[in-house]
Amino acid sequence: MTGQIHETDYLIVGSGAVGMAFADVLLTETDANIMIVDKYHKPGGHWNVAYPFVTLHQPSAFYGVSSRELSKGHIDQVGLNKGLNELASGAEVSAYFDDVMREQFLPSGRVTYFPMCEYQGNRQFVSSLTGEKHEVIVRRKIVDATYLNTNVPSTHTPEFKIAPEVQFVPPNDLPNVVKPPKGYVIVGGGKTAIDTVLWLLEKDVEPDDICWIMPRDAWLLDRKNTQPTEAFFKDSIGAQAAQMEAIAQAETMDDMFSRLEAAGVFLRIDKTVWPQMFHGATISQLELEQLRRIKNIVRLGRVTDIKSDTIVLERGEVATSTEHLHIDCSASALKDVKTKPIFEDGLITPQTVRSYQPVFSAAFIAHIEAAYPEEVKNKLCNVVPLPNTNVDWMRLTVAFMMNQHIWSQDENLRQWLLENRLDGFSQLVRSVKEDDFEKLSILKRLKDNAPIAMAKLQQFLAQAG
Repeated sequence: MTGQIHETDYLIVGSGAVGMAFADVLLTETDANIMIVDKYHKPGGHWNVAYPFVTLHQPSAFYGVSSRELSKGHIDQVGLNKGLNELASGAEVSAYFDDVMREQFLPSGRVTYFPMCEYQGNRQFVSSLTGEKHEVIVRRKIVDATYLNTNVPSTHTPEFKIAPEVQFVPPNDLPNVVKPPKGYVIVGGGKTAIDTVLWLLEKDVEPDDICWIMPRDAWLLDRKNTQPTEAFFKDSIGAQAAQMEAIAQAETMDDMFSRLEAAGVFLRIDKTVWPQMFHGATISQLELEQLRRIKNIVRLGRVTDIKSDTIVLERGEVATSTEHLHIDCSASALKDVKTKPIFEDGLITPQTVRSYQPVFSAAFIAHIEAAYPEEVKNKLCNVVPLPNTNVDWMRLTVAFMMNQHIWSQDENLRQWLLENRLDGFSQLVRSVKEDDFEKLSILKRLKDNAPIAMAKLQQFLAQAG
């Protein structure tokens, strides 16, 4: 291969949230030189092509790089997140990562950045603009920050047929609508579909003008239970205690989910439909109220064909027309990702080591790389698998609890977690005063029920095969 030859300590492939969070810790905790290669024109990964009304689903305090705050510290006063910690918009997140690159990474003199470049493997990449070829001599390791590749509607290819005369668009195109369609058909049951339904309702579209094709109902998480500030201690840490109690007291797997719902840990849109899916989607109670306004929900499985007058599904058909606007929300954000060892010879593959938090996980893995010997790295970074079904939720909970236990045995790790801004709950727990008996009681419930809950989850997993 001819072209430019570079040399660096770490080659990070991908400048999305995972790659940026990983690079930030390396930059802070080591003297390493870092090269970042990415196919987009600026940092942020999928945020560059996300639909314009997307926001974070959990508080901004949990997101971004360790060294720079994303949250403004505000409580939302209006909208469907009212009363909860702010959720950064997609535009804010995109600008944030651009600022981190321009104001922190590049001025350090230890980071080189190659946007608009396709990584071709074997330490080689090519500029999408000029065709120039590059080869990298990597002194330490390659970091594949694209493994948890996030799919978004605008770059997604549907897995079903679509007649050419059908109006079919990604959510990105909704703000460009200039003529009211006969109705809106939402295809998909995940978080993108939820966002799209809520956006239409906020824009005063009548609920009866929305048809929601929902292949599977999902268990949802109450966003109030994810707040990292002291005012929400009873909700966030209290929900963790309630979760352990519900699991510990459950007699069957279904009984456990019923108890988790009764405890306010899980939510579902329709109380008469038992969810079979869990992707970790987080919503507020106000959002849930709005979603329940949609009555035309089609539960006939996945779409196989959209014709000019009919939508064909796995278990039936529904009528449509070329005057309806069909919105593709069928992309699975993280699809068919198989777990693999995070640390291999000369390669780091960041994956989740804590439930629902890939960005924190990337920062944590970078710290382990910087501070621990090779022989213990994978032991400290057991992968928490990405969920798809109810059984998967049990798997990820077991893996998360095992990691938390392992980390708690290491004083240096406990201190790092306490000081890292992406781990809001450690600070929340540590802030409890000796005379705050109500909070201490919550912590005791959490501690006392955790071992029983772990045993119960392992029992249910064995029964589920």
